Amino acid sequence: MSYEWPQEPEPLFAERFQQMLTQGIPEADAQAVRSATTDMWPDAPGGWVHEWSQLAARYDKEGKHLLAAQAYGWAHFPTLADQPKRTALAKQLEQYQLAAPEFSAAFERRELTLPYDRDATTVPIHILAQYDLPEHSPVMLFSGGVDSWKMDLHNMIMMFVRDLPVRVIAFDLPGTGESQVHLGRPGTKVIDGLVQTARSMTDGLVVHVGFSFGAYFASYSGLSGIVDGAVSLGGPVDQAFSPDRTWAYGMADIVGNALGHDQVPSPDDLSERLATMSLHDLLDQDINAPMLAINGADDVHVPQQDTLVFDGRRNCTAQLIPNTGHCCSPKRREAVATIIEWLADLGLR
Repeated sequence: MSYEWPQEPEPLFAERFQQMLTQGIPEADAQAVRSATTDMWPDAPGGWVHEWSQLAARYDKEGKHLLAAQAYGWAHFPTLADQPKRTALAKQLEQYQLAAPEFSAAFERRELTLPYDRDATTVPIHILAQYDLPEHSPVMLFSGGVDSWKMDLHNMIMMFVRDLPVRVIAFDLPGTGESQVHLGRPGTKVIDGLVQTARSMTDGLVVHVGFSFGAYFASYSGLSGIVDGAVSLGGPVDQAFSPDRTWAYGMADIVGNALGHDQVPSPDDLSERLATMSLHDLLDQDINAPMLAINGADDVHVPQQDTLVFDGRRNCTAQLIPNTGHCCSPKRREAVATIIEWLADLGLR
C-alpha cells in the first residue's frame, strides 16, 4: 500500500542538496535537475522522477553505472508511492550491480528468508568487504533511513569497509526499498534474523550501525543486547514518537507510506501507530551492549532527547554536534569518522 501527497519539490531539494553532492552527484547536474523539476509526482518533463531518471539514463549511456544508481536513487526518493518510483528502484538495482565490479571492495547480493510475525519474509542484503578480509572477521549490520536506503548510502558504507576490518551487511528497513513488510515494532523480528545471520558468518564481534530511522533498529539491537555494539546516527528512540511532535519536509507522509497507509493518515492515526514503536520499555532495562548515539544539535526530525537519553547510561556515549542538522549534516563525514574511531576502540581493529 502506498499513496502520493501534496508536496512541492523545492523544499526537498533545499534540505537534501548537500546529501546529493555527498553521494557523488556533480553539483552542476544536481542543480540542473533542481531547476528543471516543478512537480513531485508526474512521470513527465518537470516531474521529479522523470528529471532524475533522465540524468540516470545519461550516466548509464556514458558507462557511469554507480552515478546512474545514485541518480535512480534520487528518482525513487522519498518513497515508492507509485509505479514510476518502483521502476526507478528496479533500475537502480540494475545499475548498482553493473557498477559492482568497479567497487574497491568485494560485493555479494543475497536474498534471505527470515522469520516475521507468524510467517517469513524475503530480505535482500548486500555484503561488502575488503578483498583480502579474513573469512571470520567482525560483521557490521548497516541500516539506512526511511527514505535513504542501502544503495543510496553506498559511499558511507564504503567508508566503513575501507577503514575497518569488517564485513558489512546492508539492508533496507521494513517499509522501505526492497522490504516486503511494513514499518513497525514487529520489524524487529527481521533484525533478530539478520543478527543470527551475522553470527553465522563470524567468530568475532557483530555490531549494528544505523542511519536516521535505521538507527531506531540499531538502538533496538543495542538496547536489547543482541549485538556486541550499536551506533545510532540520528535515530528516533522514544520522544520522536510522542503525539505532540511536529513534522517537516514531508516526513509525516514518508513515514505514513512506510507504515503501510494507502492514503494520507489523520494525525491521530499516525500518532497512534507511531506510539507503539517507542523503545521506552528497553530503556527501562539494563541489558544493553556498548552504544554510541550521535546526532546534530539542530535536527528538525529527531529531538535532542533521543540522543541525550544515552548520556550517562552504562556503556553508552552520547554526542550532539553543534551547528549541524539531521544525522550531523553537513558534517556527516566527521560524524562517520567518530563512529569508526568508536568501533575501533570497541575492538574492530
